[in-house]
Formats: sequence, structure tokens, C-alpha cells
Amino acid sequence: MSVEKRSNDLEPLVMDHLKLNGAYWGLTTLYLLGRLDSIDQDAIIDWVLQCQHESGGFAGNVGHDPHILYTLTAVQILALFDRMDVLDVDKLCNYVSGLHNEDGSFSGDMWGEIDTQFSYCAMCCLALPHRLDKINVKEAVNYIVRCKNLDGGFGCTPGAESHAGQIFCCVGALAITGHLSYISKDLLGWWLCERQVKSGGLNG
Repeated sequence: MSVEKRSNDLEPLVMDHLKLNGAYWGLTTLYLLGRLDSIDQDAIIDWVLQCQHESGGFAGNVGHDPHILYTLTAVQILALFDRMDVLDVDKLCNYVSGLHNEDGSFSGDMWGEIDTQFSYCAMCCLALPHRLDKINVKEAVNYIVRCKNLDGGFGCTPGAESHAGQIFCCVGALAITGHLSYISKDLLGWWLCERQVKSGGLNG
């Protein structure tokens, strides 16, 4: 909040498109603490809906371009408040399915960047309102499987190096669609354990 008040500084400008994500992390923290009732939920929901474009996708803030990352964030916030009823689900589904490519991958937005994290976001967006039938799930799963590497991990595209962030997204997408059998559990478990460094932390 203190950053927002410094309107003449650079920070509010460069962070403007990230407000939806910031709200999500703050709200999930309040949820875990059992304090969601301490905020004006109606005001937040109204703002979230203002971030939706005619395309059906959501932007990170009012006045910015829609992206699958922010679309998932918006849907998760509505689900957090148990207010999925205010969401135009058909509009959402049209946006998400429109980002599904012929090879099974998903683009993040109209500019076409491809990444397995976008596959995860798309499947989450559709799974929450129970509308996975709006995409070809088999093709989406096959693309993720093609991103699997010999070390058991997953990359952002076929042939890309394994990364813990991509693994989270790919395993999550396979779990959502009921295809965890494609995971090499022991191999992947070993790879993930190797991410821990001497300090105790984990790398990607």
C-alpha cells in the first residue's frame, strides 16, 4: 500500500500490471489465517471483474492486456470467496480455449508465447468451473508429456531443460486431468531432492 501512495515514484508504475497477483497472495494469506472477513470482499470482487476484457480474459489490473496467468489469478480469487457465480463462465471458456494451439500447447496471450505454465493455468481455469470439456484434454496432456525429459522432469517446451517451476505446473496439470501415470515417480523424486542446496533451500 505504501508503494501505491508514492505516485511520483517509479515503483507504482512498474508494478501496476501486477496488482491482481499481489491481491491474490495477500488474500490467500488472510484465508490461511482465517481473516478473510476483515476485508471488503464486495469491493475486491468488483475490482476483479473490472479487470476482465471483452475477450473473456483478465488483466493484472484495470487498463492492461489480458493474459492466462492473470485470468487464473482472477478465477482463484473468486473461488476463494466462493463467488464463482459472478463469473461469466462461457466468456472465460471461450478465452481459454482460444489460446489452445493445434499441437496441444497453450499460448499465454494474443502474442503467442508458449510455456507449460500456461497449460497449467488453462486447465485450472477450466477445472474450477468444471468445464474441462471445452478443450481437447488428450491433446493438452500429450503436449505436456512431450515436455518430459530423461531425468524425469519437465521443461517449458519440448526439449527444454527441466525446472522445478515447470515440473510443478506439469504435474499439476496431469493431476487435474487424471493422468499422473505419465510421471516417473522415483526418477522425478530423485531430481527434485537434488534441488536442495547446502543452506537447506531449494533451487529451480
